[in-house]
Amino acid sequence: MNSTSTTINCLDLKKQHQQVKAEIFAAFEKVYENTAFSGGPFVEEFEKAFCNYTQTKYCVGVNNGTSALHLAMLALGIGHGDEVIVPANTFIATAWGVSYSGAAPVFVDCDKDTWEIDAKKIEEKITPKTKAIIGVHLYGMPFDVEAVKAIGDKHKLFLIEDAAQAQGARYKNKTVGGFGEMACFSFYPGKNLGACGEGGGITTNNEKYYKHLQSLRNHGSTVRYYHDELGFNMRMGGLEGASLTIKLKYLEGWNNRRREIAKQYLSKIKNPKIKMQQQPVGADSIYHLFVVTTEDKDAFLKHLQSNGINPGFHYPVPCHLQKAYAHLNYKVGDCPNSEYLAAHCISLPMYAELGDEDVNHVINIINKY
Repeated sequence: MNSTSTTINCLDLKKQHQQVKAEIFAAFEKVYENTAFSGGPFVEEFEKAFCNYTQTKYCVGVNNGTSALHLAMLALGIGHGDEVIVPANTFIATAWGVSYSGAAPVFVDCDKDTWEIDAKKIEEKITPKTKAIIGVHLYGMPFDVEAVKAIGDKHKLFLIEDAAQAQGARYKNKTVGGFGEMACFSFYPGKNLGACGEGGGITTNNEKYYKHLQSLRNHGSTVRYYHDELGFNMRMGGLEGASLTIKLKYLEGWNNRRREIAKQYLSKIKNPKIKMQQQPVGADSIYHLFVVTTEDKDAFLKHLQSNGINPGFHYPVPCHLQKAYAHLNYKVGDCPNSEYLAAHCISLPMYAELGDEDVNHVINIINKY
């Protein structure tokens, strides 16, 4: 066991919240005093701060990242009869956003080394029905934006960034969030920037999309009790907005600590049985997750757990083989790289408060496997 004789978990949210508890509770007092619980000034304050952070013109706060993806599709006019290119190797919410709009996700395999959407395999999946490509900055690592955007531009397709895991990641020295028509963020509590509760957001540089998104999240209304279209109740809460504004001030420091931990993993894990995610050219990850693969996942898991390390699993079933998408008739072998990753991946402990002693323990145990 490690010297502290405690389990090192994949994530420990308590340590982060102990740091910022006093500030967040003080912000909550202001929300209470103003009874600004649904949308309102504290959400608007966060939206403005997040625009500045992502260097985008507009941000729309919503209730979660899945809603962000859903509303992005609707704002782009995507619906029944349309198709959207989606990586097979992602959290299922990427595909949900497409399906909720009435469109069909078309799954593309990941690159065998970067584990991101394989730009070389996109064009073969494009049909006259294709309206957009969703690129996922997976595990906090930006995808090959240049290559994917070039394909989208060639075929006149929208590009949506799924940046749910990538708050602060950079591609060619530019913060993600402004490369496509829109970028969708999750502020689920376990993210690098996580709300005290659920939260999501959409960034864009297009005023038309911005105004449409504001209406869609608020019952299709811009004037109270007048509803111009079918809308949704997807506003961000005031408490969530307030907590995010506080945490945003700490995000760069937290992300840099994750980068330091990742640097240690990348340079000191020397076990040839362990394979790590390769970085696309120009990508600067924030390491929301640090995922590795190994041939015998069960044996590796047992080795870690017997030495006080409790890893995570992201994601054990690729999207195209989920039961919910059985009607699309994908089969085993259609996306072999994504299928391999799903069967062999394990997420190592990764959070900003992870101490060097624990990091070294993880590295030593892995090298002994």
